[in-house]
Amino acid sequence: MQEKKMASVDIPATMKALVKKEEGESYSYVTVPVEEPGQGEVLIKVDCVSICGSDIALYKWDNVARLIATVPFIPGHECAGTVVKCGPGADIPVGTKVGVENHFFCGDCFQCRYEDGAICSNMGQYGHGKQTQQGGCSEYSVVPAKYLYALTRDLDAEQIAMLEPLGVAHNAIEKLGVKGKEVLVIGCGPVGLMAQASAKALGAKKVLGVDIEDKKLKLATQLGADIVINSMSQDLKEFVMKHTSGVGMDCVCECSGASSMVNSSFSLLRKGGHIGLVGLPKQPLHVENVLQDVVFKALTLKTVHGRLIFHTWRETEVLVAEGKIDVKAIISHRFPMSQFEEAFKVLMSGQACKIVLDPTA
Repeated sequence: MQEKKMASVDIPATMKALVKKEEGESYSYVTVPVEEPGQGEVLIKVDCVSICGSDIALYKWDNVARLIATVPFIPGHECAGTVVKCGPGADIPVGTKVGVENHFFCGDCFQCRYEDGAICSNMGQYGHGKQTQQGGCSEYSVVPAKYLYALTRDLDAEQIAMLEPLGVAHNAIEKLGVKGKEVLVIGCGPVGLMAQASAKALGAKKVLGVDIEDKKLKLATQLGADIVINSMSQDLKEFVMKHTSGVGMDCVCECSGASSMVNSSFSLLRKGGHIGLVGLPKQPLHVENVLQDVVFKALTLKTVHGRLIFHTWRETEVLVAEGKIDVKAIISHRFPMSQFEEAFKVLMSGQACKIVLDPTA
């Protein structure tokens, strides 16, 4: 368990931050005041922030961004920080390493009362302008203490930042109940790769990874995939049926968000199989043989939105600390935050897997 020491910290009056001031493409790299933490709030020094796929939508300000965000705001919801000051009513010791749970649950609605704050009816969202303009793409950030996860293991800043996206993958895999089963993960982006690693760590009998890029499939083998399939060069359904002697997969975790792959995923499952939808489709979904591939198979469909707060944080912290999941293997590029335009250019070009930014540079 990390040692927590009370200490005085010199806090500047201003800081650098990325800000989405208005609707439109890109961000502004500006100097803004460092805010004082209010009642129940904590000021953290941001040590690391990673770029999520949804941050591309926010950067471009596309239709998805208009649905999930409100201007103005500081972006960045996958971040690691260190507590430097507490407001009244907050008692996290200065020096504590923390991750930010970006789903700001209300604690009072029907979902929250039944311990499912991840789908809170009144949910705010850190880094999206929902009930807070704060985000991780800044040198310092004010966060309500109840949304901070205090680390108990000795993880570095990059590992802590990656617990947020890992939590999405872990939540999906845990809901599927993969122990002793064969699992097919479609899509080898960051979340898909972490889903494969999670499946292996949670006792899957065999993990199959699917993508259309060989470089991503190579990384999948490093993170736990026993078998990888390039669906551009192999017929996926034919491969699955041959592999399972015509039975179908126990579990499918769809992480690509490609509508065609989501639509065909149901046909890959055995009767009584389980499917988890994690990727975000941008087009309508259509299952061609709904009776044959869904209803008559008695499938179980699971979807996820974030993590089980804070159960998932505890589980993933242990897996990373014990070396069962190597989240840093997914990080392909590192940039100072001042070079954010180049970072987003690289990410949108398809050259990167996961990019992390250093807010201090």
